[in-house]
Amino acid sequence: MKSFALLGFCACMAFAQTPPPCDEEHKGQFDFWVGEWEVFDPTGQKVGENVIERRYDGCVLQENWTSASSNGSSFNFFNPQKKLWEQFWVYQNGTTLQLEGGLHDGSMVMKGNTNGRDGKPVLNRITWTPNEDGSVRQHWEFSKDEGKSFATAFDGLYKKKA
Repeated sequence: MKSFALLGFCACMAFAQTPPPCDEEHKGQFDFWVGEWEVFDPTGQKVGENVIERRYDGCVLQENWTSASSNGSSFNFFNPQKKLWEQFWVYQNGTTLQLEGGLHDGSMVMKGNTNGRDGKPVLNRITWTPNEDGSVRQHWEFSKDEGKSFATAFDGLYKKKA
């Protein structure tokens, strides 16, 4: 029993010391979103703040959102098995959103399904676009007709904190 436990410990230590590397080709694709941000709606009103930080040797971006009405956090990473970017988001009330996608024409575009309040499926699509002035637009859209048409859920302009 003692030797089995030691073998298990050694196997765990070997795995813990040699994690697989990030996908170097993709890991920096979403770095345009890294920073401390103030977020504004299309009218110019501040709606929240967001901090996006590199974690785990730059392989993961962690988001921490704060506004007057909600708080949440996400982990964003390139999944080499799926060859896609993934986001796992959790709101303060425990609601989650899972998205996947990739870089398209300079914008990060991710999609994922949830259920609406009526229990019917909703397709979410979020697009992050870097602007020449260093700001980032985040446009969250949703579709209740399997992507035939979309409506805006959130349209935010991220401006770096001074």
